[in-house]
Amino acid sequence: MLVRCLGLAAIAVTAHAEDAVRHFDIQSQGAASALNEFARQADITLVFASATVAKHQSVTVRGDFTVVEALRRLLDGTGLSFRQISVTTIAISAANATRDSQDPPNDTQTKGDTAMNHRGLFTRIAGLFAVTGAVLAGGHAYGQDAAAQAGEAPAAQVAPADASAASSADLQEIVVTATASGGVRKLDASFQITTASLEEIRDVGPSSSADLLKIVPGVWAESGGGEAGPNIELAGYPSGSGAPYVTYSINGSPVYPSHNLSFLDDSSMFRLDDTVERAEVVLGGPSVVFSDGQLGATANFILRQGTATPHGDLGLTIGSEGMYRLDGFYGGPLSESWFASFGGFYRESDGVRPSQYPADEGGQLTATLSHTMDQGTIMFYVRVLNDKNLFITDMPLSVKGTGTGVSYSGFPGFNPLTGWYAGSALQGLSVQECPGCAPLTANLADGRGANIHTFGSDLDLHISDTVSLSNKLQFTGGDMPTAGLFNGGNTPVTMSSYIASAIATANASPAAVAAAGLATGGTATYVGSGGAVNPNTYVETNGFWVVDKVLQTFTDDLRFTFELVPGNNLTVGSYFAAYSSNDNWNLGNTELMTATPNAQLIGLTLNNGAVMSYNGLIAPNFYTLIDRFQGLNAALFASDQWRLGPLLVDAGFRMEEEKINGTIENDTSEPLDNNPLHFYNNNASVPNGTWSVVNCETTLRLGNMAQCDVFEKKKGSWTAGGTYELSQHMSVYARADQGNRFPSFDDLRNGDPEIEGIRNYEVGYRVQTATIYADVDVFDRTFNGVPFQQFVVINGVGTNLVFTYGSDSKGLDFTAHWQPIEHLSLGVTGDWQDSTYTGIVVPGSAGKDGNVLERQPRFQARVTPEYDVPLGWTSLRFFATYSYVGLRYSDPGNAQVLPAFDTLDAGIVADMGQNFELRLQGTNLTNELGLTEANARTASGSNSAAGGFTLGRPIFGREVNLGLKYKF
Repeated sequence: MLVRCLGLAAIAVTAHAEDAVRHFDIQSQGAASALNEFARQADITLVFASATVAKHQSVTVRGDFTVVEALRRLLDGTGLSFRQISVTTIAISAANATRDSQDPPNDTQTKGDTAMNHRGLFTRIAGLFAVTGAVLAGGHAYGQDAAAQAGEAPAAQVAPADASAASSADLQEIVVTATASGGVRKLDASFQITTASLEEIRDVGPSSSADLLKIVPGVWAESGGGEAGPNIELAGYPSGSGAPYVTYSINGSPVYPSHNLSFLDDSSMFRLDDTVERAEVVLGGPSVVFSDGQLGATANFILRQGTATPHGDLGLTIGSEGMYRLDGFYGGPLSESWFASFGGFYRESDGVRPSQYPADEGGQLTATLSHTMDQGTIMFYVRVLNDKNLFITDMPLSVKGTGTGVSYSGFPGFNPLTGWYAGSALQGLSVQECPGCAPLTANLADGRGANIHTFGSDLDLHISDTVSLSNKLQFTGGDMPTAGLFNGGNTPVTMSSYIASAIATANASPAAVAAAGLATGGTATYVGSGGAVNPNTYVETNGFWVVDKVLQTFTDDLRFTFELVPGNNLTVGSYFAAYSSNDNWNLGNTELMTATPNAQLIGLTLNNGAVMSYNGLIAPNFYTLIDRFQGLNAALFASDQWRLGPLLVDAGFRMEEEKINGTIENDTSEPLDNNPLHFYNNNASVPNGTWSVVNCETTLRLGNMAQCDVFEKKKGSWTAGGTYELSQHMSVYARADQGNRFPSFDDLRNGDPEIEGIRNYEVGYRVQTATIYADVDVFDRTFNGVPFQQFVVINGVGTNLVFTYGSDSKGLDFTAHWQPIEHLSLGVTGDWQDSTYTGIVVPGSAGKDGNVLERQPRFQARVTPEYDVPLGWTSLRFFATYSYVGLRYSDPGNAQVLPAFDTLDAGIVADMGQNFELRLQGTNLTNELGLTEANARTASGSNSAAGGFTLGRPIFGREVNLGLKYKF
């Protein structure tokens, strides 16, 4: 009774009618996203049918207007109209829609908007209590009943075409990722979904497209490696490195359909810029059935398109690390029904860890061509990426304590926040890789980058009133090179200690002793200058790894949706992917260098003539790989969705078949010359001209390249879930699914071609009002047949460690956004999990059942307050993000502890007039030292610390950017 009375009182104090001017800044984008942003900025409720707005594009609205005038401008040229149905609610409909006979008589008001002023904090809380109280008291706060309680027209009267029976208090945000067709309201989604508009992406200030995923509860993206090559961990998903459970898609098409290849992940093939309209990230759920069948996270990026009104922006950003970046976008009409856009970026940066040459250099261009038809739309897009990025791995650190009490600090002379070995002295490589052949040359400035091109199309047609068609097609091809320094697993030692170990190695070689006798000393000099190296100088060994991957992929996703009866939609479709990877690897090329930023190479010759380091090189390739792989995946799927009053249920099934064939050139270990005193080129991995055929059972030796036997397997996946609306503002949901990850090229090459399986259960609660959005879900995930692969160095010998395991995980994901009063909002996101290994089959002490999944924090959270201040001709928006990342383990053996850490990011955005935006933004402002991994080249179960020193990869230090953007 009390909360109901509070609700009625809240409605009674609603503001009276007056013309109120507000500031609006809304980019041109899809109508659903634009209306969602408009509702937030106007602080009103918009009600619309998802099918009505799904195919429309809004124009840019920027300036000071009344709510009605701003909405009129926003919908200009879209074919949509609006009517006010209450003091705080406006309904959107097609321009030629016939008004429902039950609409309230005052719904024709289009100006003189009265209640668009901000409702007070107590009014909002009371209104939420009112609806909650109705549910708890046993009332049915759904549809017309709940609308009457709130003093507003029921959704069924406002938007009868919306099969979801939307509440008039919902923001009606539509999400399309992992849905069968047409999208679904966020409140109705029976799975975890995170969305971000272009402006929200900018506010995050991500260092890469992988770093953006930190906004997703349950995702831990290790972006300390730079723009490319991250490790992305999902709560309860047992990956050791890379991003095997993450798909990056453009308008619903996966960038690359196989997600567990060494030196490749989807995020490295994708760059963020102003050509992106919004991002949608789905974790688990119905993704196991659609598209590439991803059982983990699908990050879908929707491109901006041209509209009837020309619009665009041009921006310049300057970074404290010596970064200069130019971004631009333009979209407009070509004719009445044809629209085009183009844009991209170019960037050059010294990097937070300066390398004495451009650490990041390159850019991207994207263009779209779209056409509207009576029956639907078609859009074509092309995207060209040419970028070079410095890649960062482990560096020296000082360490104190053991176990969970361990702490790390900077190594003497090496700033862990800004330092890195790479520099002009190490930039180039020229090394012999086989007897008598031309030397291999490489340049660290090429980094771990991308030189790829993408073409795609997106077709949506309404064949009839009850049948629709969707087809998404994409082709991607190009080169993904890597030229980077990888640590050799050994902690820094003094030059004198290194010479002593080199003498022991040389004297242990009978051939060297026979040729020149025993060594008793050695001379170390700097390469280039020839100066003597101080015996107390700390030195280290790192490998100059060179990898080239030439990729091609073609995907096609075809779907037909049938409305069988009102409220029931059946979708049937097919997915096809053809892809290849031609790899050339040269792992090793180990160099002796100073343990300093911008290191110097060191040559070492012993007094018996043994050459231990020649121009810095102490060892050749330990693993040379030349392979050619091709894969085909084909799937048929069906999904049925049914609306039964407040209940929305769906179920889907997918049958997929994978075929892979590949050949690998065999190698032999041999010296590159016959001089026993040349230790720097002994035991090189040399391709020998014979080839192995790879299939699921055996590896056959053939004398030359031949047609491969084929790995061929098929497996089914399924999903079922439902959402029940407790009220207009609240829903509960549940989902169960069984998914599969088919083997990748690497899995077959490593001899571990199992089909990995996941069983996932989750239940959740979601609330969504004009001022509050919250989503909490509990999950239970079980994996089996998970392959593990790691290149390690044991006693100076490169080894590829391979084993399988399972896992069991339980946890909680949460996200919330609250606007308690005008101009102030607070966002929270994070997760807690209890995830352990099961069924582990592993050599030695690398791991055991019950150990915590590596790299994943047990608890992590982000808190983001935001406050905006209107100042007449301009407005200021202040925001900050505090992030906490809990303790993690860097290996399955749980011997390498990564302590908890926290960071602070912040920014200020000033909108100056209608066209200019000034943005000052910084990350890790407190210069926190946080580690994302320990010694990656040490076998699991070893903490690798020696003499108070160890290796690890820290996050980047403080970075501040200043940007000026012109928008029109």
